[in-house]
Amino acid sequence: MKVTDRMKLKDYTGLLYISPWIIGFLVFQFYPIISSFYYSFTDYSMAREARWIGLKNYVDMFTIDPNFLLSLKVTIVYVLMAVPLKLIFALLVAVILNLKLKFVNFFRTVYYIPSILGGSVAIAILWRAVFLKDGLVNHVLAFFHIPAVDWFGSTYMALFTLSLLTVWQFGSSMVLFLAGLKQIPQELYEAAGMDGASKLRTFFMITLPMLTPILFFNLVMQLIGALQEFTSAFVVTNGAPMKGTYLYGMKLYEEAFSNFKMGYASALSWVLFVLILVVTFLLFRSSKHWVHYEDGGR
Repeated sequence: MKVTDRMKLKDYTGLLYISPWIIGFLVFQFYPIISSFYYSFTDYSMAREARWIGLKNYVDMFTIDPNFLLSLKVTIVYVLMAVPLKLIFALLVAVILNLKLKFVNFFRTVYYIPSILGGSVAIAILWRAVFLKDGLVNHVLAFFHIPAVDWFGSTYMALFTLSLLTVWQFGSSMVLFLAGLKQIPQELYEAAGMDGASKLRTFFMITLPMLTPILFFNLVMQLIGALQEFTSAFVVTNGAPMKGTYLYGMKLYEEAFSNFKMGYASALSWVLFVLILVVTFLLFRSSKHWVHYEDGGR
């Protein structure tokens, strides 16, 4: 066999090895994406053939449907609550677990567990039970003679309670922050100590700037995840009270599987995609002003 033939055979062998991924991508990702884009311009309900209606779904979304802007507003408020709190809490725990403590590896494992379980329906049901009027949280407050809180009684309180479920799943962000803390050169802290810098000043002048690449990555990923949130709102509150927790994911689900407007739901999903694209683009554009890398690049 010639050398060139052997090289061609090796090329085909490589394609054969990655063919399961290629087939899976084309069938389960690329085809649904293209299909949803087409259906977003149609009146389609799975019970009948898709009928082309052009931009009507998008026009109706912004002019007729009152729940579209409502769900978008609720989602933005939810993101502004959940994402900063989650990142702050993850960073705080990471700093604590970076200290030389006994059983620190055990605590790192324990704090990561919520990230594995937190997205499940079972945890969402448990969260709802814990924050009921006669739930565990109010029993603990009563023990300290603090009045019970109606966690799901008002729109903002219910949305805040949902955001706490997201904050509770801080493990993945914490692990990344912890890895970043391990990479900070100790010489910087030693130099700061010799100059008489306080712990707080050291944190803001050394630790935080050195962690900005990790912070940027966590911020992008958590924003994308929060904008697509669905399970917690659907299981814990089902959009109540007064649609105060009616997230965009619930709106999309309701149109697709309750109203059977698959074409309209596809249009909603593409608007969400564009929103995520714009937010991510703005974050990347702004990163050059606040993200610092060890080699001095941005």
